Amino acid sequence: MNAPFGEVLTAMVTPFDENGEVNYENAAALATYLADNGSDGIVVAGTTGESPTLTVEEKVELFKVVRRAVGNKVKVIAGTGSNSTKASVELTQKAEACGVDGIMLVVPYYNKPSQEGLYQHFAAIARATELPVMLYNVPGRTAINLSDQTVLRLAKDFNNIVSIKEASGDLEQITRIVGNAPSGFAVYSGDDSMTLPVLAVGGCGIVSVASHIAGKEIKNMITAFMNRDLAESIRIHQRLMPLFKALFITSNPSPVKGALKMLGHKVGPLRLPLVEINAQEQEVIRKVLQELDYL
Repeated sequence: MNAPFGEVLTAMVTPFDENGEVNYENAAALATYLADNGSDGIVVAGTTGESPTLTVEEKVELFKVVRRAVGNKVKVIAGTGSNSTKASVELTQKAEACGVDGIMLVVPYYNKPSQEGLYQHFAAIARATELPVMLYNVPGRTAINLSDQTVLRLAKDFNNIVSIKEASGDLEQITRIVGNAPSGFAVYSGDDSMTLPVLAVGGCGIVSVASHIAGKEIKNMITAFMNRDLAESIRIHQRLMPLFKALFITSNPSPVKGALKMLGHKVGPLRLPLVEINAQEQEVIRKVLQELDYL
């Protein structure tokens, strides 16, 4: 099954220091850790990386720092999409100059374009780069769904639009994309809890939050599925489901940053308007980590 960026991609958090500034040294350390613990690729400055509150300069520096840190060990995918086509084109071209392996483009949020507007937005960015493109459909955050018809139109019209991160939760839509996409087009789950179901309908992997914690186990689950060991893949899926749910007990990435700090990773605070998990949420996450023997 084609997986252009690998099977397990971690949507990496952005470490900050106590003053709320990006800590590039800790970002490099975290990227190296992920590369050594199950990740085939790292998405930098995506939603989990608090992209709405990062400046263009911070994003570009993160692309450079992570690329240097992991070398060619794993793929580096830059989150360059926004709700401004012009700004997305400009950031995409800067990311390309940093030597990243691909870009991820979220559906434009807040301005709620039509399907034709979505097509033209992604088309304009794809024309502006040689990099392979991953579309990102997450209607829970963008207030609009990228339809399977629009995805298929883009996949057929642009050779460099090679994949989609599908976080709609609509397995029927995902099935239609898999079944009708051109050869080589890949569908990644955008929800950890949906990884196994998406694999079952022809998906290739996951853009994961939980892989910060359980990257090797998630990789083993996918490997077992691809090797037709369904019982083992189901066992791992069932084992990790409490973690998948706990990491979304409140808005991402607050829970995963809290979990990482419990495990000794230096990821720092969040930038407003996101805030730290509260004591009750901490207890839920701590209990899951302990039950899974991660803590």
